[in-house]
Amino acid sequence: MAEPVRLTFLGGLGEIGRNCACIEQDGRIVVLDCGIMFPEPDMPGIDLVLPDLAYLRDNAERVDAVVLSHGHEDHTGGLAYLLRDLAVPVYGSALTLGLARHRVEEAGLTERARFVEVADGACVPIGPFEVEFIPVTHSVPHGFATAFHTAQGLVLHSGDFKLDLTPVDGRLTDLGRIGTLASQRGIRLLLSDSTNAEEPGFTASETTVGATLLRLFESRAGRRLVVTCFASHIHRVQQVIDAARATGRRVATLGRSMAKNVELARRLGVLQAPDDIFVDIDDIDRLADGEVCVVSTGSQGEPLSALALMAAGESKWFQLRHGDVVVISAHPIPGNEWAVWRVVDGVMRRGAEVVHSGMEPVHVSGHGRQGELQTLLAVARPEWFVPVHGEYRHLVHHARLAQRMGVPAERVVLCEDGDTLVLDDHGLTRGEAVSAGFLYVDGTVGDVGHGVLRDRRALAEEGVVVVVAAVDAHRGEVVGAPEIITRGWVHAPEAEELLEEASAVVRAALEQALAEGAAAEHETLRRHARRALGRLVGERTRRRPMIVPVVVVV
Repeated sequence: MAEPVRLTFLGGLGEIGRNCACIEQDGRIVVLDCGIMFPEPDMPGIDLVLPDLAYLRDNAERVDAVVLSHGHEDHTGGLAYLLRDLAVPVYGSALTLGLARHRVEEAGLTERARFVEVADGACVPIGPFEVEFIPVTHSVPHGFATAFHTAQGLVLHSGDFKLDLTPVDGRLTDLGRIGTLASQRGIRLLLSDSTNAEEPGFTASETTVGATLLRLFESRAGRRLVVTCFASHIHRVQQVIDAARATGRRVATLGRSMAKNVELARRLGVLQAPDDIFVDIDDIDRLADGEVCVVSTGSQGEPLSALALMAAGESKWFQLRHGDVVVISAHPIPGNEWAVWRVVDGVMRRGAEVVHSGMEPVHVSGHGRQGELQTLLAVARPEWFVPVHGEYRHLVHHARLAQRMGVPAERVVLCEDGDTLVLDDHGLTRGEAVSAGFLYVDGTVGDVGHGVLRDRRALAEEGVVVVVAAVDAHRGEVVGAPEIITRGWVHAPEAEELLEEASAVVRAALEQALAEGAAAEHETLRRHARRALGRLVGERTRRRPMIVPVVVVV
């Protein structure tokens, strides 16, 4: 009887981002990806959202390695936080490791990881497995599908992929190798990208964007151009540079991550561009308007990104002016729409023209649509299937698609974060769930906690009312009138009568508590003040601000 294989999903199933999974055998663990998620609008003050890494911390001595499928931050951005607790080797392509290393270096944790580069088609012993790295096409170069050769047969994870027949770098998704594995060994379990499982047809080739950019550059001769995209989208940057060269423009990068990634990609030979095409952003004003092309970060409306600063007129490097053209070469990530459109408004207020994907085909997805997902299923012919990477509706649509492609319904398993699966001689069954909640990051503080987030929501939606009262414990009486301080509840100068009534109500409640012998019980006094003030606030305003009683016993 062969050793069972256990899969544990810590993130990425039920949301876009936080991708992180574990595969275990013989008591050893290999982690596949460790990503972040952008905060949603109901997460005030939160910068990043991570997977709950408690399972890995609790089993740190059993973790052999981290495998990175590709360089996007929703798969690599949490690595620095994981390395605080685990010192393990990290496997990936040279570009993927280069992109991930930036964040690890910023956190001062480089010595905690040994970065191990793997090439297309490599099959490497990692922990208890042989792990094969199969090339796939995505919106960041050098992504992999990962084939885990286990005691229970082949477990194939597609990674993020599309079937681009004309990729910018000519590197195709290796369906031939997947077909060979399916024919020779059989694929016991397939886990596949579900992001575009609702979308019929096939995703357009990345090269179609290049043709659109060239047309836009040609039709806007004599005007300054700013193109914003993800800093990791090296193929998109390549096509911007190609369009600039074809129309006699020089290229300047704007945004720290864009500059670092362009430098990395050129050093690795992933980005092809002559030295003389580039110009320092400091020298951009020396060029004629028709010679200017700026490649910028900020496609998601991030508050301090290069594009957001330009939109607010606060960039010290580049001031937008009337007649400039800004091309947003990306779709908003779900939840970022409001931020993106706010930046667009700011750009247009400065007299610049904005071109986005709703107007021109300046962006294509890096994820396969239904046609590509069906093709992978037809080639892989898996015994069991689990849809991964997507919101729950994406997983459901992908599950139905697999059934239409001939995978029996009882062998299609829908999972969410925290679920575990056990693959053994008898098939695939569910194991005991693990903790897999959100871990919130605010600045350099990790895990601010659900309680803190709940308080922030209350403050944002209803405001805060603070009551400060002094109590003479020896005489058993309230000293003076309690002071009411409010922020975000009512405007104090316009609500003097209400605030006076609130002060009187709190004083009466405290006097009653003192009469009942609570002079030395500080928490009891605070509870009476909070209850009385909260009742009044609810009755008078039908709102529920945060009530903060401060009782000073003298």
